[in-house]
Amino acid sequence: MALWDRLKESASTMQTQLMAKKNDLKSGAFRDASMAMCALVAAADGSVDPSERQRVAQLIGTNEVLQNFPAEDLRRRFEGYVDQLTADFAFGKVSVMQEVAKAKKKPAEARAVVQIGIIIGGADGDFDKDEQAVVREACFTLDLPPHEFDL
Repeated sequence: MALWDRLKESASTMQTQLMAKKNDLKSGAFRDASMAMCALVAAADGSVDPSERQRVAQLIGTNEVLQNFPAEDLRRRFEGYVDQLTADFAFGKVSVMQEVAKAKKKPAEARAVVQIGIIIGGADGDFDKDEQAVVREACFTLDLPPHEFDL
């Protein structure tokens, strides 16, 4: 099976798992951590072009699990985290990872945040090494073993 096919299958499986937990994923910590994760994935290569920003914002708006929250609120948070990362990636990354860490207290939320990162990273058909690296780093921040997510 080609890498792209495995990635699509994995993202589909993760989305199904997230949907099963949707009713448990309503906390502010999950909301903030998932938007921080989306921003980290979008800015993983150190920059975010307008089309990438738009694509990720659209994915956030259409993800059924994230529909527990107002779309405009999610977009505002995502944009804020992206702005922090694009202003100074190294400094912004420290701050944004602190937001990801908010999900650490609830393992189901922590796993869901990582799964959202993988789904967003693979949405364009290329879950590249920079995106994988930030999701792997988030796993460590959340005390989750990266190999659980094939990272």
